[in-house]
Amino acid sequence: MTRSSFVATTGLKLLRTPSVRDVARRRVLTVVAAVFGFAAASIAVGLATAPAGPPEAAAVQTGPFSYFPSE
Repeated sequence: MTRSSFVATTGLKLLRTPSVRDVARRRVLTVVAAVFGFAAASIAVGLATAPAGPPEAAAVQTGPFSYFPSE
């Protein structure tokens, strides 16, 4: 028995109807790309808004009782 000549097994992938697995794979890749995109955007914003140089308040010592005045 031969296959019908109308079955789309070759040709461009865009011209065939995507299968359920193709749709699920595309959805997963879209979610992963969105997560990485948001991560890259947050890194870019963090780097753009971070102060340049070492922090000036590094010499201030804080501890568990720093909220209470010691004087």
